Amino acid sequence: MRVLVFGAGVLGSYLAHVLVRGGNDVTMLARGKRAEQLTKDGLVLRHYFQYRNTADAVRVISELQPDDQYDLIFVVMKYNDFPAVLPILAKNQSQNIILVGNNGDAHGMQKELQEMSSMRKNIVFGFQLSGGIREESGRVIKIHAGGQMVLGSLDGEIPIKPLLENAFKNVKYKLTYHEDMDAWLKSHIVPIVALNSLSYLHDGDLKKVSKDKKRLKQAISVMDEGFQIMEKLGYTITPAGQVNFIRKHKQGVYYGLKLIHKLPFMKFVDGSFSEIAALFDSFDKLKQQVNIATPHWDQLQKQAISKFIANSH
Repeated sequence: MRVLVFGAGVLGSYLAHVLVRGGNDVTMLARGKRAEQLTKDGLVLRHYFQYRNTADAVRVISELQPDDQYDLIFVVMKYNDFPAVLPILAKNQSQNIILVGNNGDAHGMQKELQEMSSMRKNIVFGFQLSGGIREESGRVIKIHAGGQMVLGSLDGEIPIKPLLENAFKNVKYKLTYHEDMDAWLKSHIVPIVALNSLSYLHDGDLKKVSKDKKRLKQAISVMDEGFQIMEKLGYTITPAGQVNFIRKHKQGVYYGLKLIHKLPFMKFVDGSFSEIAALFDSFDKLKQQVNIATPHWDQLQKQAISKFIANSH
């Protein structure tokens, strides 16, 4: 099966590795130094928990041409980078597109892509449950206990499910399907912006985060307020258990967050605050639709965005 992984960051690199090992004909779209590394050294991964390195040869392209044909195109990138890619996908003749990553506007993104395309696309949204960092050499340090992706369509049943199953049939990689992927993605935004903001305000020093009782408790309140907004708008929060746990066991959540930020592998979880700022912006559109006071959310957003703006100048 001909597969394109559009994006060669940490998550795209691991996905490409899985697809190669699954026997697919995999191409990666990468540019600049990353393209040179992949061409020269191949796709090099360090599997953190498995204590092993792997190297895979992959075909590399720097541009997606309109007449390039792929059975599946996985677009793996940050939420704020998706808009620039949509016109390129629209011009290409491949029909099956999986947008993988955080997404605060799945419906808007799908509508825009369909309207720009000359043919109807099968659009699926996905989220890969993993993390890691990419070293200067190009090697990706991958943090995962087992490969997994949550997938869903905004139009009911996923029309390309057999193709997806076939792409991963020969590897230990779990595909989980969700009936309301938009709600799943929005639910995921709430803890993502809360916890990434804490890290950003502490300049990525997770030990400092673990010792900052005030900030950790603020993050718990931020998540509670975010879920309140979603509930008010009628979204089904998934997984549902996280809401009850945050509200009924705040002290337990506090100690859990304190512990997680002390774990050695957390330093390998890479993130970009430009994406978090865009996710905050997407959630603002939800907040404007409801009349709910969100003092903790507002304060954390103001502090983090102010620092981001100051650092951008």
